Amino acid sequence: MLMSLLIPVVLASVGVFFASFLSWMILQLHRHDWKKIANEEEFLQAVRKCEIPPGNYMFPGCNKPEEAKTEEHQKKWAAGPCGFVTFYGSVNMGANMGRNLGMTFLYFLVVNFCLAYLATLGVQRGADFMTVFRFVSTAGWMTFFAAIVPHSIWFGCRIVGHIVESIVFAAISGAIFAAMWPKA
Repeated sequence: MLMSLLIPVVLASVGVFFASFLSWMILQLHRHDWKKIANEEEFLQAVRKCEIPPGNYMFPGCNKPEEAKTEEHQKKWAAGPCGFVTFYGSVNMGANMGRNLGMTFLYFLVVNFCLAYLATLGVQRGADFMTVFRFVSTAGWMTFFAAIVPHSIWFGCRIVGHIVESIVFAAISGAIFAAMWPKA
């Protein structure tokens, strides 16, 4: 039965990819997720001097867990600022747009393939629209939304746009699978 769901997998992935585009570019649900640093030029000049290689960093940071317990480290946390930052080096993120869009679409394909597989285990051929929709959209919501929650807890990112997107993405996948579910 999984092979009969390949077309819904692709269509759901295209639908979710298009919804993602609408979310980011038209509705701009993430426009408040990223802020500009007020003294950006000063910041950039200071960071350039540090010659920081690409990677994810925490500040104040430590190399070993024991360092976090020291009085010196605790004072740094208390004095602030504290945060997380990702450096890409001199890479222009816009230059990777095609690669990033391709990887996003591949992610949606994998998720929808897994939803199809899961649905074949839990929903019988010939099931009615609402049964398939409820099953796939619930599993889809859990998948699309689950990863951002721990990320938000640990890194303090906004999740409002992700909540909305997760519901919409799940509904799109659920509706497409329900409409194209194999007959008995």
